Amino acid sequence: MAAAVVVLPACGGSDAGEGGQSIGFYVFNDPSGAYQDAADACTKQSNGRYTIQIEPLPTDASQQRELLVRRLGAGDTSIDLMGMDVIWTSEFANAGWLAEWAPDDAEQVTKNTFDSVIDSASFEDQLYAAPFTSNTQLLWYRKDRVPKPPKTWDEMIDQAEKIGGAEGRIGVQASFYEGYTTWVNSLIVSAGGEILSGPETVSLEEKPTSMALEVIGRLANSSAAQPDIDTSNEDSVRLAFQGGDLSFMVNYPFVYPSAKAEAPDVFKQMEAAKYPTVAEGVTSAPPLGGINVGVSAYSDNQELAFEAATCLVSPENQINAAEVGGLPPTDQTLYENKALDKAYPGFADLIKQSIDDAAPRPLTPAYTDVSLAIQRALSPPRDIDPDDVKPKYDELYEYVEAAVKREGLL
Repeated sequence: MAAAVVVLPACGGSDAGEGGQSIGFYVFNDPSGAYQDAADACTKQSNGRYTIQIEPLPTDASQQRELLVRRLGAGDTSIDLMGMDVIWTSEFANAGWLAEWAPDDAEQVTKNTFDSVIDSASFEDQLYAAPFTSNTQLLWYRKDRVPKPPKTWDEMIDQAEKIGGAEGRIGVQASFYEGYTTWVNSLIVSAGGEILSGPETVSLEEKPTSMALEVIGRLANSSAAQPDIDTSNEDSVRLAFQGGDLSFMVNYPFVYPSAKAEAPDVFKQMEAAKYPTVAEGVTSAPPLGGINVGVSAYSDNQELAFEAATCLVSPENQINAAEVGGLPPTDQTLYENKALDKAYPGFADLIKQSIDDAAPRPLTPAYTDVSLAIQRALSPPRDIDPDDVKPKYDELYEYVEAAVKREGLL
């Protein structure tokens, strides 16, 4: 049957119509249109059997999760597919809200995918989501002020303090929000540690964790800190760098086209390097972000939903997402494609290496509680004494342990 133009329901309907079965796809409101492009391409390829209808989620990641949790908790059948932050898989799968991928289909949608990304889409060694787009952070610096990019955080703070003034500052994400947890996790792993060794088991080995806390405390209390470090996020850091006040920032690749469009003089001096490490000899572990596509356990159209998800994460759609949205592919072989060189001129290989080395945040059904525990224990960052981090270490351990045990502390 030939595909036909249909008028779709305003919110989440799944009734079959002239365009075939409607597949409701709840995903973040992507401003680039890359996700809509993928939905349109797969709808066309289905030859009229289904139409993927995107239902935009709120911009804020926490609000996205809350909306999905509310709907899934009520057994909402309007959700067939959902675009999930890489930290949601364990929680949603443990709650019974995700349909498990069959082995053959799982193999197809994870072919050539980074191991770190597959881990983020799995729970108890089973795949519960198809990886679509990834993301990671790089070290961005001013080449007119920094002759050689630092390899460690201490080296970067030394360089920034030497530059001095507003130009001698480092942009990080340290507000009371998920971005702070992401930074803390990367620092601990870059020191050779980890937050959890299992879904309900706290690790937080004292030496590497203390080294990570010393970096936060040293930066927050030095001249290299932004005046607003306690409320800093990805966008405030981007704007400060574009304004010329920073010589360094850690951030996602979206800052590159932003500087090109909004601050061309700064853009000319902008270079990228690998995310710094904490302990010499330990490979740096940059943050890992991205979107994995899950099939709802409550969907009345699971067979078509799995088929649609498989199409959405195809190599063609991943390349398009990189081209139009700057969203890195999860298929590592695609970084050999010339389109990636154009999307990430001069740093496509750096993004690939960074995703390969990335530190997934703790994989646990209690992730939301764990993240809040970290933020609560370590905020504001200026309260961490770099010369005596033991009190903060003890507080962090206590809060995280309570979170994984779901003791209701938070």
